[in-house]
Parts: sequence; C-alpha cells; structure tokens
Amino acid sequence: MKTKIDWIGKMAFSSTTPSGHEIKMDAAEEVGGTNSGARPTELLLNAVAGCTGIDIISILTKMRLNPTKFYIDVQGQRADDHPKKFTEMHIHYALEGDLPEEKVIRAIQLSMDKYCSVSHSLSSSIHASYSINDGEIKGI
Repeated sequence: MKTKIDWIGKMAFSSTTPSGHEIKMDAAEEVGGTNSGARPTELLLNAVAGCTGIDIISILTKMRLNPTKFYIDVQGQRADDHPKKFTEMHIHYALEGDLPEEKVIRAIQLSMDKYCSVSHSLSSSIHASYSINDGEIKGI
C-alpha cells in the first residue's frame, strides 16, 4: 500500500488514499494550524475503531447475525511528554438487535486478537525508514 500526502499550507496536509478518498489533516490554531482537518491522532483512533468495526460486522454476518444498530466510542489517553504517544485506548461497542452476547464477545475477540491490522500494528515494532528528495534510504 502506498499513499502521498501533500502540504497545502501552514500546518495542513491533504491526501487521496489508495482507494480514492480524500483526507485532510491539520493542527489546532494554537500551534499554527487553521483547524481545517482532522488531527493525525484523531485519525488513528478512528482507524482502530473502523478496523475492528468492519471485522465485527463481517464476523457477525458470517454467524448469520444482523445488528440493527452499531456504534463505537473510542477513548485514548496520551503521554504528557513527547512523542505524546497513546498509552491507553478503550473501545466501547454498542450493538442492538437479536445478538447473543457470547457471539458478540467472540466477534470482538477475533477482531482484536487475530484480524484487525490497525490494532496489531499499534502493538508491534514497526521498522521505519526514510529518504529525502529521492536520496539514500535511512533507517530509524
């Protein structure tokens, strides 16, 4: 997977995802942004919720269970010191419909333990590298 993010001024960036959707990111006004887009950390919380949500719906559908309503609340705690990474994340799933609780629990566990690539990426060591202006690739 590959994506390109363009700087559009001040602290704002825009990207078109590989699937063709536009994302705008920006910082808060108090740090030089104009609040024209989501914060990258907000997108990270949404990515975890969206990834697990898609998994849960897929798993429940395979179990021939159909929620009538489903929403997800995510709360993240960040460290006070830089890089201010997330230190805790709590995901609350609210589902309605004829759904046996043990089946919903199983779907959540399968997503969190096996399928959600976003949450697994957060809990793993990712080798990162970078290059500048088509130069030599550097390791981090």
